[in-house]
Amino acid sequence: MSIDYHWLYDTVRERFASDESMENFLPKALTAKELKQKGDDRYLSAMSQRVFRAGMQHSVVDARWPAFEEVFWGFVPEKMIWLTPEHIENHMRNDRIIRHRTKLLTIPRNAQFILDIRQEYGCSFGEFIANWPVSDIVGLWRLLAKRGSRLGGRSAPGFLRLVGKDTFLLTTDVVARLIAASIIDNAPTSQRDIQTVQNTFNTLQQASGRPLCQLSAMLSLSINPR
Repeated sequence: MSIDYHWLYDTVRERFASDESMENFLPKALTAKELKQKGDDRYLSAMSQRVFRAGMQHSVVDARWPAFEEVFWGFVPEKMIWLTPEHIENHMRNDRIIRHRTKLLTIPRNAQFILDIRQEYGCSFGEFIANWPVSDIVGLWRLLAKRGSRLGGRSAPGFLRLVGKDTFLLTTDVVARLIAASIIDNAPTSQRDIQTVQNTFNTLQQASGRPLCQLSAMLSLSINPR
C-alpha cells in the first residue's frame, strides 16, 4: 500500500485558512550550507540537550540550557573529552544544572564520538551530518544509536530535528497514519519496518519535492488536527 501525496495535501490543506498559513506552520530544515556552518560545539550541545530532554519536559531542560552552556564551556568537544567521573561528581553538586549522573556522563562520550567521526571522514561533524543523504536518514539514526551515547530510539531523529537536519519523526500520529494506510502493522521496531517507512517517505518526497520534516508533519496532521 502507499499514501497518495495529492490526497495528503488536500486533507491537510482543509485544516488551514490559506495556503500561506499552512506553509508557515510546516517545519523547515536547514540547508546543507547552514548545517556545515554550525560549529561542532553546537552539535555536541544539541546531542546533550536531546539526551536530557528524554523522559523530561522539554521546557524544563531548555530553561536550564544556558546554565549548561556556561558550566560546560560551550560544549567544545576538544575540552569535553577531558571530563572525568570526578568532574561529573563535582557537577552533581551544582544546582544550576539538571543533576542526572548517567546523562552527564554522555557529554565526554559524545564529544569523543564527534572527534572520531571528524578523524574518520576528514571533515567537521557538521559536514558529515550535512552530507548524509536524507533518502537513507534511518541509516544515520542507526549510526547515531550505535556510536553515540544514549542516542537510540527517538533521540537520534530528535537530535537531528534539533540541529536542523531534515528527518521525519515517528510520532504517535505519524505511526497511526502509516498503519491506517497498511504500510506497517504496528509501531516500527524492526529494521525491515523502519526501512519500509523510509521508502514511503522517499516516494512522497519524489512526488512532492517537500523535505521529510514537512511530510512528517503533514502525516501527523492528517490524523490529528492542530
